[in-house]
Amino acid sequence: MGYAGRRVLVAGTGVAGAAAARVLIAAGAEVTVVDRADGPVLAQLRDLGAKTVVGDGVAELTGVTDVVVSPGFPPHHPLATAATAAGLDVYSEPELAWRLRGPDAPQWLAVTGTNGKTTTTTMLAAILAAAGRRTAALGNIGEPLVFATSGYDVLAVELSSQQLHWSSTMAPQAGALLNLADDHLDWHGGFDAYVEAKAAIWRSAPAGGVAVGNLDDPRVAALLSRVEGRRVGFTLGEPGPGQLGVVDGYLVHDGVQLTPIDGIRPPGAHNVANALAAAALARAYGVDAAAVHAGLAGYEPQAHRNAHVATVDGVAYVDDSKATNPHAALAALNAYPRVVWIAGGQLKGVDVADLVAAVADRLVGAVLLGVDRAEIATALARHAPSVPVVEVARADDGAMDDVVRAAAALARPGDTVLLSPAAASRDMFVSYAERGEAFAAAVRTLPTADG
Repeated sequence: MGYAGRRVLVAGTGVAGAAAARVLIAAGAEVTVVDRADGPVLAQLRDLGAKTVVGDGVAELTGVTDVVVSPGFPPHHPLATAATAAGLDVYSEPELAWRLRGPDAPQWLAVTGTNGKTTTTTMLAAILAAAGRRTAALGNIGEPLVFATSGYDVLAVELSSQQLHWSSTMAPQAGALLNLADDHLDWHGGFDAYVEAKAAIWRSAPAGGVAVGNLDDPRVAALLSRVEGRRVGFTLGEPGPGQLGVVDGYLVHDGVQLTPIDGIRPPGAHNVANALAAAALARAYGVDAAAVHAGLAGYEPQAHRNAHVATVDGVAYVDDSKATNPHAALAALNAYPRVVWIAGGQLKGVDVADLVAAVADRLVGAVLLGVDRAEIATALARHAPSVPVVEVARADDGAMDDVVRAAAALARPGDTVLLSPAAASRDMFVSYAERGEAFAAAVRTLPTADG
């Protein structure tokens, strides 16, 4: 669709919002950008010709045709509520990118789920590159999609529930739903709304697209069974016709061996499932088995995902800072028999009790930090009362040093000190990456670290 002369309000000046504003200005739209505070990005957009406003932006909706919102704007935000009530078209930066697609636009193969999105998306990009396609892993990772409307054959696109909620026409040619568990309930207002947003990844299926889903997740399997159009399931067990699964230690699809599971990195059953999802999307696009193998064999795992940092006095220190919800933490905790668990941060309205109950028998200690640490302490006291717990109350730059020293004091040779917080990071850190880097830096200050 053309944007010349359209009056568009862009909410937020983060990576997505700033990119959307720049592209809309270049397309000839009359752009108003709103944010909570003035800053360098707002000033740059003002210099490019945008009208800039500091505040919630509600008063700027008169005469506007479109509202592009960043993921930080939930449905109950005053601006989103007012825009929706006024009947305005409210959507996300990926939806904008989809609407800007021209005749030479790349196809999209998309991934969503509570956990494993980035690993699966980057695995998919590795497979596509091995097949000789011009590709990139974008969306909720990498550069904004509005900058990638041409110059590629196919994109591996990670989509969050927030981005999917604020979409209406975006319909990737194939979409995979990895799993479903409680997350972002404060943003969506409840689990049903969260699931509804995730299921939008399959919007193209009735019109000839492909819906890919995890048959080992009962919620996903039930949703997939109700999708109209082509459905492809994947499982860690033996697959049925048309499905992907595991047979004799190999990923297989319709009887064709794709790659051995012992070569998949990072290790763990959940990453085998991620590889199956990536392979399913690639196969739906027409990639052959040799490229699937080459892509997965050469795949370099992303940082802060079950990454070994060092071994100190026989204790392994592992950075899984990307585990920002209990479902993700469960996968990492189940990978080790004896764990000193470092957890805490922003729980986002999610109950952590079931996670603690599920892993209590493998915990030998816990060190808690962050704004919601008391909720985890309460769950530990109830479900793992014999596990020693240390709470670190400080929230300054030295907090992680105290956390790691406390964990080291609880650990014994053969144990794993695992940073898998089950919570978001922004109460103390800029991002989960900064949190993981702080952990790694603190580990390296321990005496006799041998990598």
